[in-house]
Amino acid sequence: MARTSFTTNRHAGSHGWGALVALLAAVGLAPAAFAEAEDEESREERIGDLEETMQVVIEEIDALRKIFAVPEEGGLTSYAGLAPGASKVYQRDRGLSIGGYGEVRFRGQVADQAGGSQDIFDALRLALYVGYKFNDWIVVNSEVEFEHAGTGGGGSVSTELLILDFLLRDYFNARAGLLLLPMGFLNEIHEPVFYFSNSRPEVEQRLIPTTWRENGAGIYGSFLEDRVRYRMYGVNGLDAAGFSASGFRGGRQKGSRALSDHFAFVGRVDVEPLLGLQLGGSVYYGKSGQNQTIVAPPGANPPGMGGAVPDAPTTIWEVHGQLKRAGAHVRALYAQSLLGDSVELSAVLGGDPGESIARRMNGGYVEFAYDLMPWFLPDSEMTLEPFYRYERLNTQQSVRAPGVADPTLDQRYHVLGLQYKPHPQVVLKLDYRNIDSAGGELPDEVEVGFGFVF
Repeated sequence: MARTSFTTNRHAGSHGWGALVALLAAVGLAPAAFAEAEDEESREERIGDLEETMQVVIEEIDALRKIFAVPEEGGLTSYAGLAPGASKVYQRDRGLSIGGYGEVRFRGQVADQAGGSQDIFDALRLALYVGYKFNDWIVVNSEVEFEHAGTGGGGSVSTELLILDFLLRDYFNARAGLLLLPMGFLNEIHEPVFYFSNSRPEVEQRLIPTTWRENGAGIYGSFLEDRVRYRMYGVNGLDAAGFSASGFRGGRQKGSRALSDHFAFVGRVDVEPLLGLQLGGSVYYGKSGQNQTIVAPPGANPPGMGGAVPDAPTTIWEVHGQLKRAGAHVRALYAQSLLGDSVELSAVLGGDPGESIARRMNGGYVEFAYDLMPWFLPDSEMTLEPFYRYERLNTQQSVRAPGVADPTLDQRYHVLGLQYKPHPQVVLKLDYRNIDSAGGELPDEVEVGFGFVF
């Protein structure tokens, strides 16, 4: 630092030094040749010192920029199953990464159909990603979500992702923390620009209870130039006390002081045999009882409710496929669950026979979309995609006596809509949902909304 300071001061007086030498030469105290040689030698030395100092400054500024700057990448891509917005930090050399997504939705009931509820206009969610890459193999990543515009009026703030990744090899990496379970299309990639319709498919909300996150650890990786990908985690099990006749959604523990007497395994494999074609499947298995005891309230009906929660071994599996080619998009998924101790669990939780928890639930959907924009603006980054989805979900597919299946939970959905992206990271959506069940037709719904990711 002392040399740098001296050099800087000398640079500041460079013109004075040259003038002094020239003056001495003029009055005969130094020959003109000496003055010229000294001036040239000093100039070269000063230039060399200046170049060295500037190089050090440039290197330091570049290092600070890499550590603290928030990058603006052109386009977003998924990494290891995570959503594209959540994957930005893995594309950095080092330092901080910030992203996020949000969506707003209006849902209206068709007025001339009985049994409908009030129309709802909802700032559905705003999620923020914050990640930091310490070096080329240690990454921390997180997602914090604000639902329904805050904690007032039924909204909430929650952590949906909090992981520490160790990037070791393409085929073997380690991950620990609050994990998104790798099941279905949307549990990991649920940013609104990456799925059709304003509402996520019901199968991926109630049978695969998106967004489903639990505490745990595991490994992941890819082979054959990323054409074969896998993820395997051990996580705390579900909480069977939250199960219901309509699905497993209430059994999620969400990482909040999760009961961990029972653990579970979840694994997934995807293959890409052809460009644009993805095939895969996943399975979850674990006990869900958590060694709990439910105390029935006074005057409980039925009188026998309450008691020790059974182990309730829970298996959920799904297979899926997706094709994207020449503007066409086809996606299909089928899921099924098997719950042990369903009769005992229903008795402990109580309720009417028609509200029994099923031994088996199943459901699936298929959807089609096509991008019309190339017909009008071939070189545009915008898209205009009409789509259709047919979905079948039965969370009462097999109910054991003395329970009785609820026919209203055997449901079919026809969703027809239009999706417009003025930018690849911004979407406007319009869709119409027709809902039918074995117990009768339910009110149709119209949804309008927008979403974004950055």
